[in-house]
Amino acid sequence: MGTLALSVQFSTLLEKINAFFNSFGVLFAMEIVLLFTVVFFVSKVLRDNDATKLMVVYWLLIVAGVAMRVFDSGIMTSQTLLLYVLFVSAALLILFAVEVKKMFWDVHTQKPTGTEKSLGGGTEIRSQADTERCIANIVKALQNMSKNNVGALIVLSKGSLPKQVLQSGVGIDAEVSTQLIEGIFFPKAPLHDGALIIHGHKIQAAGCFLPLTQKTSYPKEYGTRHRAAIGITEVANVISLVVSEETGIISIVKQGNVVRYADYDMLMDALKDYYWQDMPLTDKKRSGGNR
Repeated sequence: MGTLALSVQFSTLLEKINAFFNSFGVLFAMEIVLLFTVVFFVSKVLRDNDATKLMVVYWLLIVAGVAMRVFDSGIMTSQTLLLYVLFVSAALLILFAVEVKKMFWDVHTQKPTGTEKSLGGGTEIRSQADTERCIANIVKALQNMSKNNVGALIVLSKGSLPKQVLQSGVGIDAEVSTQLIEGIFFPKAPLHDGALIIHGHKIQAAGCFLPLTQKTSYPKEYGTRHRAAIGITEVANVISLVVSEETGIISIVKQGNVVRYADYDMLMDALKDYYWQDMPLTDKKRSGGNR
């Protein structure tokens, strides 16, 4: 008796699966393609952000929805399944809003390879002495502007900035120097309100407009300059250095995290991390970069 009941259930299951595929039409095919695209995109976001456990839960929810549709539970119609997957996917994407923003930005990358790899991710081979001079110039400029309450925003890029950011400013392509940095941020200079982009040992552009962070958890005293410094680190792998025009306080921003009251040692550490992370380990030890 038990075997007969099991056989009947199996036959019923085969009939439902057969009916499912017999109802396969153009509209249904489009729905499947849309579902596959959405699920693939959300899975990619979760995978890229190491959210493995969350991805397992996501897939279990999707499988449960598809199973109810295939077995014709009366709860999940084709349209309901589509809405269900879209709702679950949207809920997860909201949790990774910043990461999704990164994926949609048209990222301009410059990946040095072979003999073109250099300190700071640029395309020119530079000596350790050149790098130390570059770091010293940036730190001196920041400290001078801090003493005089001159507002400034410097972005240290590895070539991963969205090209819209670079195109919003004025291309410079000049060697980093204290005088040039201070001249760009001189209060009456035409480019002083925008961001200065440093790529390797070159000032790549100035007067650039950056995306503002949408988070509201930061202190009210953070003005547009600070919100821009935070915003760009949320959508690109960069470091922002900010000098407050009101207080002269220097801040370092990495991945949306702000460290205020940056002193000489803190600035040196941040700049060494930027310039020396591509160096061979032996060179780091010689130059003190492996702390």
